[in-house]
Amino acid sequence: MPEEHSQTIMAIDELQAIIQRCQILEEADFKGEDFNLFQVAGQKCLEDGYAAQLLEVIQNEKNKLCNPKELFLGLLEQIEQTSGEQVCQTVMLLLQPLQTVLLKLQNKKAYSVGLSLAMIMNQLTPLPVPYTKQQIQEDKLGLCQCCNAVVDFAKPFVNEVVKNMEKSSEYNDMELKEELIKFCMKSLKYPLLTAQLEQLEGIEEHPFRHFATEIINILWNIRELIPLVFVPNKGKSPPWENPEFADIERKNSTDSLACLSYLVFVQHFGVECFPMVFSPSYLLLCNMTHIEVLLKRTEESVLSKGLDLFESCLLRMEDNSLLHPYLEFRVFINVPQDLVKIMTLCPMENMRKKSLNILQLFIDKFDTEGKYTLFRCLLKTSNHAGVEGYIIKNIKDQIHIALTKEYDNVWFTGHHLISLLDLVLSLPEGAETDLLQNSDRIMASLNLLRYLVIKDCESDNQTGVWTTLGKIKQNFLKPLRVGLNMSKAHYEAEIKNKKENRKEAHSSNPVCSVTVSGEKMPAMTTGMQLQVLHSALFTFDLIESVLARVEELIEGKTKAVMEENS
Repeated sequence: MPEEHSQTIMAIDELQAIIQRCQILEEADFKGEDFNLFQVAGQKCLEDGYAAQLLEVIQNEKNKLCNPKELFLGLLEQIEQTSGEQVCQTVMLLLQPLQTVLLKLQNKKAYSVGLSLAMIMNQLTPLPVPYTKQQIQEDKLGLCQCCNAVVDFAKPFVNEVVKNMEKSSEYNDMELKEELIKFCMKSLKYPLLTAQLEQLEGIEEHPFRHFATEIINILWNIRELIPLVFVPNKGKSPPWENPEFADIERKNSTDSLACLSYLVFVQHFGVECFPMVFSPSYLLLCNMTHIEVLLKRTEESVLSKGLDLFESCLLRMEDNSLLHPYLEFRVFINVPQDLVKIMTLCPMENMRKKSLNILQLFIDKFDTEGKYTLFRCLLKTSNHAGVEGYIIKNIKDQIHIALTKEYDNVWFTGHHLISLLDLVLSLPEGAETDLLQNSDRIMASLNLLRYLVIKDCESDNQTGVWTTLGKIKQNFLKPLRVGLNMSKAHYEAEIKNKKENRKEAHSSNPVCSVTVSGEKMPAMTTGMQLQVLHSALFTFDLIESVLARVEELIEGKTKAVMEENS
């Protein structure tokens, strides 16, 4: 007989011997040390990889051990002691006996169910969540399978709560219900917050979609789904929290509630349960705090959920239908600023592009005063020339609508517009402004000014640009002209120096390093440096050509008016 096989028989025989001895004991004679012996033997079977044989022994009708409380604590200890790659296997092995024991417990059942679910989820949480299609299909550590097994484990206790609620409209035994809600909230944070939840081709039963459906079903069955989805955004605790809930539960709930909203409004889990009476504006308001929570994260799996939730809420709305008082909610200012951070700092190009598209959607949904307020805010806070240039282009589009539509638009004409132009048609540091770094903003500002001068006749002066022309020249056009002359002279001198140095450098090393914003850039040859300098000169030439056109138009129109008046 092979040695390995004899070891299996020894481990299982040892366990059987202990169980048979315990079977003949009366309940009163069954001591803690008896259970300890059983536990040690069971652990040995698990460690040696004989999980299936152990399960067979435990499930045998003849082997029901006498003291449910002792067995419960022993099973929990087994789960607590396991780690790494063995976690899912051990949990799945012990779920059924654990469930059987819990169903037999009379005292502190809610506490014991809660303790079991918390212990299991805590053991699973360190495991990486499979994300790609291949990872989900392989389910290497068994997490997908295990999560769904845990839901099945919880079902009898859900049914118990449901039956008690049906018996009495004033269901007072909140303990078991609260433990189940805690389990759902933990599950929403892990694994669902980081899980891939899109339908995947070739996977008929997506394990995490199935798990999400089951969690939503639990919340619906215990009548907590709608209250949780529509938690008021006033900093109040969710309605299921009693004063004894720990602060940590409240803090953890933000991620969970955000994930829940994503499941309902993007993936449409449980959406058939909701009355279709809520306005798109109200749904956006309910979700803005969740969107903010998700957009502050850096993991692609979480960030993409935030962008999808925001987009989903905005697409439900008509353009120009979001009223400006919504901007009084701080979150309506914070979220576009988070979008700007993603647009400018996120290393993933697809995320940057999507953020830009969603920012435009957000702008489009506001009424005219809302757009105006939002533009002012973003111009003051974005600190990024590309974003500022984008906002200025939007301002130009709104002025065009104001000048071409029949109805009055007080926000993008007259004194309101002049106040906005003070922000737009200026240079941050006057003639000393870094024109290269601010080129996007400067070009957008010049194009806007060119449009105003062409479109708005001095006699009409609908935009107010002609009234404030002296200020525009002083704060924008003159310093820009001076700055251009200085920058061009500086870069032309640099080019001349580099060319002269290159002749001398043939005998020495022609490579040098450049430091930008405190970070050392890759070494550049003189040829590469010359290319960068020529590119900068080209940008200055481009700015200068538009500036010259604007100056020419202003001079031409001013001259024409003077001739008319003479």
